[in-house]
Amino acid sequence: MRFRHRAAAGFATLLLPLAGLVGLASPAEAATSATATYTKTQDWGSGFEGKWTVKNTGTTTLSSWTVEWDFPSGTSVTSAWDADVTSSGTHWTAKNKSWNGTLAPGASVSFGFNGTGSGSPAHCKLNGGSCDGGTTEPGDSAPSAPGTPTASDITNTSVKLTWSAATDDKGVKNYDVLRDGAKVATVTSTSYTDTGLTAGTDYSYSVQARDTADQTGPVSGARAVRTTGGTTEPPPTGGKIKLGYFTEWGVYGRNYHVKNLVTSGSASKITHINYAFGNVKDGKCVVDDTYAAYDKAYTADQSVSGTADTWDQPLRGNFNQLRQLKAKYPHIKVLYSFGGWTYSGGFGQAAANAAAFAKSCKAVVEDPRWADVFDGIDIDWEYPNACGLTCDTSGPAAFKNLSQALRAEFGPNYLVTAAITADGSSGGKIDAADYGGAAQYLDWYNVMTYDYFGAFDKDGPTAPHSPLTSYPGIPQAGFNSADAIAKLKSKGVPSAKLLLGIGFYGRGWTGVTQSAPGGTATGAAPGTYEAGIEDYKILKNSCPATGTIAGTAYAHCGSNWWSYDTPSTIAGKMTWAKNQGLGGAFFWEFSGDTSNGELVTAINNGLK
Repeated sequence: MRFRHRAAAGFATLLLPLAGLVGLASPAEAATSATATYTKTQDWGSGFEGKWTVKNTGTTTLSSWTVEWDFPSGTSVTSAWDADVTSSGTHWTAKNKSWNGTLAPGASVSFGFNGTGSGSPAHCKLNGGSCDGGTTEPGDSAPSAPGTPTASDITNTSVKLTWSAATDDKGVKNYDVLRDGAKVATVTSTSYTDTGLTAGTDYSYSVQARDTADQTGPVSGARAVRTTGGTTEPPPTGGKIKLGYFTEWGVYGRNYHVKNLVTSGSASKITHINYAFGNVKDGKCVVDDTYAAYDKAYTADQSVSGTADTWDQPLRGNFNQLRQLKAKYPHIKVLYSFGGWTYSGGFGQAAANAAAFAKSCKAVVEDPRWADVFDGIDIDWEYPNACGLTCDTSGPAAFKNLSQALRAEFGPNYLVTAAITADGSSGGKIDAADYGGAAQYLDWYNVMTYDYFGAFDKDGPTAPHSPLTSYPGIPQAGFNSADAIAKLKSKGVPSAKLLLGIGFYGRGWTGVTQSAPGGTATGAAPGTYEAGIEDYKILKNSCPATGTIAGTAYAHCGSNWWSYDTPSTIAGKMTWAKNQGLGGAFFWEFSGDTSNGELVTAINNGLK
């Protein structure tokens, strides 16, 4: 059985922040009146984030700046922002952008980069002279992170924040207070009262220390605050889980962004979002496309809040947009999903040291830049002790052990869930792992009850890719939702911990002459992004449904044959899910729906 989690679409974007790098310019002037200081702001084991701050300490305006340094072999820059970064061997050079090269006396500017390796910069030069005071030369170190703020005296329009002090070898001068990632105040004490807020609104606060050389240290953990009073969007009714996957790479070719959840009306009709996908490398959870996740800048008209991102704010990209979405729709919970079809190959190594894997995942989810964004973690291992894109041989207990380690690390206050196979056949993938034993550690399973049949069998027979029940002539026994759910229940998984999966797309063949299921084919039908697959929003008009079978729709138009769910078949599936006592439903993925959210609406209405 093959599933549609195609994370490879995001690969080409990984190096986008380095696009347009230019050659080096000659140093503009001697660096006798400026300093460059370095801070490692994050370290996640397989990589790190670094930041340089250039400050004009002189009395005349600096017209440009160039910072140079050496990294030891094995340490390098993989992406950068707010500077043009190039290298010659182990020597690295960063030159200002056209818009941030001019520095008035006393002014400073920072640029950052992601890197691999464990080395530190050495032999720093600024405009050809000494960097004079950076951590790459003997001198001043950046301050530590302050404690996560606590909130008190919350009213309709204000909140008092208090935090524990940062430390620094030369002394802390002041603190920047960040609201939703943007600086709102600089104070010398360890408390601040923010005023002028909106009633009934969610905010996120963090703090960053600054030392006597104006170096800033890491940002503290984030504190979510909701002001009193006001009105908010009502959460969906019915008490059932209504979860959708949001794909990290969808912001590129699909041009689908977090704001689309608002404009389509979908945000008010869901309860949870799975952000897909983080990668699993070297036995650890890692952010995949850092540009899309937390660096891509949004203009005011593109953002959920209607406020444009600034070049120097600590968090941008999808994570910041999700933060804004949660402020507007506080009932929504967001989980970070790791794995998927393409990225599941690393789970076998992760299971060999489950505790270390769980620790790495929590470090990503609780990164202080976005700790308030995520409410839990989802593991999409395709498939434990079975074959997907690759074959796993970690044994039937590996999935249970991994689930137990995740729960132990994340504790009771985080959601811990898993997307799992829906192969209900005898001796199939559900039988290959201990899903019953693992269920005690997980809040629910997203049972992937779709992609049972498709043009990966190019000759057919044609069959619905998401049958709710079996039917005479079904190509494979056990390949239907009802059999999968029944098998999981028989293994001791509670009904309330099972979510029924819905695909917001169809699978199709070409070269088909028979309208009813069971016909022969010559290959995959053409698709916008991939042969044999097409979004519902396209199919509803290009190839309208001509019949239904096993609780789902099919369509024969010309020589093409498609199967997909419609608002009507989703309504039937939701009724079935309620009658089975299931915890709700989930779907892959938002961008396949219409601009007014027809399918999300059908799920919401069906689970009321």
